[in-house]
Amino acid sequence: MLPDFFPDQLPPALRDLLERGVPAPDPAMSRRSFLKLAGLGGLALGAFPLVAAAQGAGAQADALKPTQQPSAFLHIDADGVVTVAINRLEFGQGVQTALPMILAEELDADWNKVRTRFGDNSPAYVDPAYGMHMTGGSNSIKNSFVQYRELGARARSMLVSAAAARWKVDAAKLRTASGQVLGPGGRRLTYGELAEAAMAQPVPGHVALKDPKNFRLIGHPTPRLDARAKSSGRQDFGIDVRLPGQLTAVIAHPPVFGARPRSVDDSAARVVKGVKTVVRIPLERGGEGIAVVADGYWPARQGREALKVEWDTNAVEGVDSARQLAQYRELAGQPGPRHFDADMTPLDSAPHRIDAEFVFPYLAHAPMEPLNCTVRIGREDAELWVGTQFPGVDGAAAARVLGLKPEQVKVHVQMAGGGFGRRAVATSDYVVEACEVAKAVRTAGIEAPVRMIWSREDDIRGGYYRPMHLHRARIGFDERGRVLAWDHVLVGQSIAAGTPFEGGMVKNGVDHSAVEGMREPYPLPMRLTVHHPKLNVPVLWWRSVGSTHTAFVMETLLDEIARSTQQDPVAYRMALFGDQHPRHRAALKLAVDKSGYGKRRLPEGRAWGVAVHESFSSVVAYVVEASVQQGRPVLHRVTAGVHCNLAVNPRGVEAQVQGAAMMALSTCLPGSAITFKDGEVEQRNFDGFTVARITDTPEIEVHIVPSAEPPTGMGEPGLPPLAPAFANAIAQLTGKPMRELPFRLA
Repeated sequence: MLPDFFPDQLPPALRDLLERGVPAPDPAMSRRSFLKLAGLGGLALGAFPLVAAAQGAGAQADALKPTQQPSAFLHIDADGVVTVAINRLEFGQGVQTALPMILAEELDADWNKVRTRFGDNSPAYVDPAYGMHMTGGSNSIKNSFVQYRELGARARSMLVSAAAARWKVDAAKLRTASGQVLGPGGRRLTYGELAEAAMAQPVPGHVALKDPKNFRLIGHPTPRLDARAKSSGRQDFGIDVRLPGQLTAVIAHPPVFGARPRSVDDSAARVVKGVKTVVRIPLERGGEGIAVVADGYWPARQGREALKVEWDTNAVEGVDSARQLAQYRELAGQPGPRHFDADMTPLDSAPHRIDAEFVFPYLAHAPMEPLNCTVRIGREDAELWVGTQFPGVDGAAAARVLGLKPEQVKVHVQMAGGGFGRRAVATSDYVVEACEVAKAVRTAGIEAPVRMIWSREDDIRGGYYRPMHLHRARIGFDERGRVLAWDHVLVGQSIAAGTPFEGGMVKNGVDHSAVEGMREPYPLPMRLTVHHPKLNVPVLWWRSVGSTHTAFVMETLLDEIARSTQQDPVAYRMALFGDQHPRHRAALKLAVDKSGYGKRRLPEGRAWGVAVHESFSSVVAYVVEASVQQGRPVLHRVTAGVHCNLAVNPRGVEAQVQGAAMMALSTCLPGSAITFKDGEVEQRNFDGFTVARITDTPEIEVHIVPSAEPPTGMGEPGLPPLAPAFANAIAQLTGKPMRELPFRLA
């Protein structure tokens, strides 16, 4: 997922692209015309960007940004049902519930009547902090908390004004509760009765927000709005899109990234019942693929299997994992860019030393719903149906492929079955593929929407992995565990190099996302050298990005120092925090207290493991119980202490930490690695790329530090500290520190 960066750090080319994709309001549009367009009987949404001009009654409304206009985000029908638009992708993180909770809190809506819909690539639905359409970096609640509160408060003010006008009373004498405006003498009007009149009210530029002590929704555990549909199998995802006359396409990708076919015999594919056509399309890195288009997924898949393709891989690099590791080790011994540059003189005279090397493999995102995108090409426009974290970027990429302007492409954001960063690609790879197929089908004389679907095997072998990394550390410390010098080298591909994000993420030759989590929050004298080799493997952010490896390195090495100096690992960390990191202290103390660490006797053969890490502005601490059984590490119990400031939906926070812990557990288990041989990915499906099964699941308890401060991110922070906590428990049992993910005990 995306790490933090500021809008002004975006490269000019990307800023220009985003700006060109924003249609301008029509200042000549009348209020009456707008109301006809918006429809009757409700506080209308969905007509943006025309709403700013239509509602603009004075300077206050005119000054509001698209992201601040209630009409783009909420609709109230005559029955009082409130539909809230979500400016993010929902792919398991719970924003489809948390964002409506925030708006409904300030609106004083009846929560039982709240529904949701997804936004699109219109300007109203950009991230209000970054100015681009984005779900990433655990920023959804963090960046939209005030935005959605103000949207609800503005709509509430408009409803109150409409009631005051109808009753001819002072609006200050009215109050709201559970979807109603209450007035003197017991008078009341439902929001449904007031919605149309409220739409005609001026949009207030400034609104007063509730005191947090008066929250009735925010901060209270709330069941997810999508839980029933998902648990019963009724939830539709992007892969389920069905349009009239729709065709389905699958693509034969080259076995090595960037390769092209030397020869293709598609005669057998074309005679498969249901196959409509076979087309060749350009792919990333100069590659080319063959798409089989049919009236359903199965005939398209059968047609692809019938293709006879000879691939030319001579012109592209064939990455080999064994050779790559040797290359990384050689690079680690060479000079390179420095991120930290402390004095290393004390290293040679330190009374105690640790010399360590860590290896982290490529990782596939492997969401349960493979990548897909449905494309309809019109005469002068196009539509996409896709679960995307970047609807604006993907819409602009589709426009380039289809020869349209960005405003001529409508992106219908769909529910997605996971993603973990894979649906946020600067190149829009799978969306571009779908558009290339749809364009080729149209050129072949077939007028039909096309749904492009990747198989599970396509998804595992299709690229954009968490990069492989090598860390090398030389640490000198004294008898008290005081670090005198820490010389560290990190080798791994940059996920930002060559993308529009390079200007904001790569500074002085160092990709910030690769080194996030190094050193902080510990006051350590560190020299950090970084190498970013370039290889023919597409890489991308993966849930919690750099912290997936930096947290493991930092937290296992600190534990090793504590063990070497016979100190309790919790007390050692607390001493390092001093009085400078109260959130870390609070999260760790909560996990320790709730777990019974140091007070409860563990069953024979089990050990405690501890780790704490901050990522995306939130702190998660884990205390775990683990054992080794028949040479295999087993995680029995996990206790989490979480500091994310105000938890909008504590039940959502709990679910995110549970899911992140399980995803992190997967990285520890044998087989959880993507490897290459002669440029080809060796894994094909979950039989070769391990994910944690239900039999691997430990007991997980999640405890949240109370806070009224504005919320911080929670989609990713639960992942980084789990693996090092598990590793530290195993090291306690075996006396051997873990230097690799997945764990290698032999």
